Order: sequence, then C-alpha cells, then structure tokens
Amino acid sequence: MPLRHLLTIEPLSAEAFKPYGNVIEASDAAQHFGINDGDAVRYHDLAKVDVGADGGRPIISLFRARPHVLPLQLARVERHPLGSQAFMPLGPHPYLVVVSLAGPPPEPAQLRCFLAAPGQGVNYARGTWHHPLLALEATCDFLVVDRGGPPLPGNCDEHALESPVWVEA
Repeated sequence: MPLRHLLTIEPLSAEAFKPYGNVIEASDAAQHFGINDGDAVRYHDLAKVDVGADGGRPIISLFRARPHVLPLQLARVERHPLGSQAFMPLGPHPYLVVVSLAGPPPEPAQLRCFLAAPGQGVNYARGTWHHPLLALEATCDFLVVDRGGPPLPGNCDEHALESPVWVEA
C-alpha cells in the first residue's frame, strides 16, 4: 500500500510563493501610486507575464471553478512550459494553490499548499507544476491571463502523482 502524503496548508504570501511565481494583491509592499486625479490607486507591475515563447501572445479568459470540500485527494499536477499563467479571483472566497518547482515531475513531498485569501491572485512562472484550480466554499470565477497561440495543444504537460496526496483542514 502506498504511503499517504498529507500537505500542510500555509498562508499565501509573496515571499513564500516567490520560487513559484508572483502573488497578485493590493498590498502596501507593492509599488503603488495615485492616478486619475487621486480617484484611484494603481498597484503597479504585480506579475511577470511570460508568454512570448514560440510565437505566443497574451490572452485573457474567465475560468469558473466548482468548489471542493476538504479532505481532498489530489491525483495530478500540470505545468505550462511555454508561458506563465495568472489567476485573479473575482469573488470573496478563499481557494487553495498547490505548487512545485519547475523541472522534473514532482514527488509528493515536493508539493506545497497555500491558502489564498479573498483578493489574492497568483501568477505561476513558466514551467511551475501546479494543481488545477481548487475553489473552496462556493463556485468561483477567476480572471486568467495566460498564453495563446501555436502550438495548440502543446502548452500543458500533466503528471499523475505516484502516491496519494491529501489536503485536510
């Protein structure tokens, strides 16, 4: 019987997530300044959009993710070798972010799980292994900025995890 690997849920922070990409949020730590005669604040340059490889171009999509209930068994991860992929939640609900470093397919012990608070988005760096969206509490919509263009398909590698990985509350 394979070993059961349990992921610890960590709070999402820019520093903890740095090896995997960027956290997108209106934070005092981000470069920000007033615009539009003081009617708005611009939180500037929050994520590196990296989609130009092999003729790629940036596209904007909406993803609607169904909610998951914990405990949850994870079966696979994926990566996008030709571009970054940014997710910004459009609602007031938290969600989980499961990641591993770019490189060979990860072992269960190499995965990390972050709890993204409402208002926190993530930008996966090119090649970062991640689980598909894991909404919690309710169906959630996400604004997604990622790569369009040739080759299609070709920018999504999937990897089945070799032993069970669980996330519990």
